[in-house]
Amino acid sequence: MAEAMTGAFWGLVRHELRLALRQGSDTGIVLGFFVLAVVLFPFGVGPEPALLRRVGVGIVWVAALLAALLSLDRLYAADFEDGGLDLLALSGLPLELVSLAKAAAHWLTTGLPLTLLSPLLALLVNVASQKIPFLALSLLIGTPGLSLIGSLAAALVLGARRQGVLLSLLVLPLYVPPLVFGAAAAAGSGGVKTNLLLLGAQSLAAFSLAPWAAAAALRQALR
Repeated sequence: MAEAMTGAFWGLVRHELRLALRQGSDTGIVLGFFVLAVVLFPFGVGPEPALLRRVGVGIVWVAALLAALLSLDRLYAADFEDGGLDLLALSGLPLELVSLAKAAAHWLTTGLPLTLLSPLLALLVNVASQKIPFLALSLLIGTPGLSLIGSLAAALVLGARRQGVLLSLLVLPLYVPPLVFGAAAAAGSGGVKTNLLLLGAQSLAAFSLAPWAAAAALRQALR
């Protein structure tokens, strides 16, 4: 039974990844937004190297956070509209694992590419070279939590009007703690190890709680 569940879970993850690759425009839009947000930011605050060096890691983290938010409203919407979510609910795979698979696929197609791209963009905003590894590590640890929290929020607004607006209002306050600890770890303020541990604890807490809460929201939406 456990092997069947595991196989079904990874099968759903692979299915979501194939869909994302087939509809590559979604990932392209996310990465394009990330690049443009980081590149345009110096035009707003000024190109002074000292200023950019001070706020650069925050720029990259905020841009990554907003980029990850872009694709959240499509996590369940298509399956909900075409009946695919009903089939998943009847398939025998618990909705908790469905939610976890959706979050994993979202991270693999958004969070991981954003993390891999972050060192290059950090150079564009004059982040000190010794801080770039900590920036990439903080994103690697923090972005899974963003996907898990986003999966929960997407399930909560499923079937509501103006889902995109509601999703943003719901998820952005929940993204504040990862942003604070992630940017602090990357900047080296307040103890890098402590902030990374706190960031990891938040991602683990999201892993422990978000799939079950999202499953409850999905059951409510399918009634």
